[in-house]
Amino acid sequence: MNTNNFILLNDCDNVAVLLKDLHQGEQIEVNGSHIVLAEDICYQHKVAIRPIAKGENILKYGLPIGHATKDIAAGEHVHEHNLTSNYNIK
Repeated sequence: MNTNNFILLNDCDNVAVLLKDLHQGEQIEVNGSHIVLAEDICYQHKVAIRPIAKGENILKYGLPIGHATKDIAAGEHVHEHNLTSNYNIK
């Protein structure tokens, strides 16, 4: 069980940031919940720490950084394949 391989930046966040590469099937414990990684996730990338519904905000630093473009299960990688930024600058 990996307990020090991620950082939760704010207690309101629904994603944690990995501090090292982790692999499918590995577990992290976040606030007493055991989350099994659904896939390999790289260092500094985000993992869902609870289910996130399509259209729901992705919370990092306690703030919405984007929203889910599809349902995301706990343990899934959260990145541009399943979120759209709230900060699109043109």
